[in-house]
Amino acid sequence: MTENEPGQNPKLPEDARLTSLDERLKRARLEEAVRTGGSRPASSKGQSQGMRILSVLFGYPMGSALIGWLFDQWLGTRWVLVAMLFLGFVIAFREVWKISKERPE
Repeated sequence: MTENEPGQNPKLPEDARLTSLDERLKRARLEEAVRTGGSRPASSKGQSQGMRILSVLFGYPMGSALIGWLFDQWLGTRWVLVAMLFLGFVIAFREVWKISKERPE
């Protein structure tokens, strides 16, 4: 056979072993979906919670620091950045506390 031809000759009948394997795979996937409730894996929910926590811990302080820096530039001060950064951390930890209360199921 050349590289462009399919692996199985279309003129030949289907291999019974491959058909049996396909049926067993379908049955196993169905049993697994029933066993797990047909939803996404449990670790996926925990992983999404972890990603939310990471983005909150990074995004809230950085966003509030950016806003504080802009106010400092506008007002000509230096303390607004520090205050907004502190506020960003406080709000981020409060949000992480709320996320941690959710069940990962």
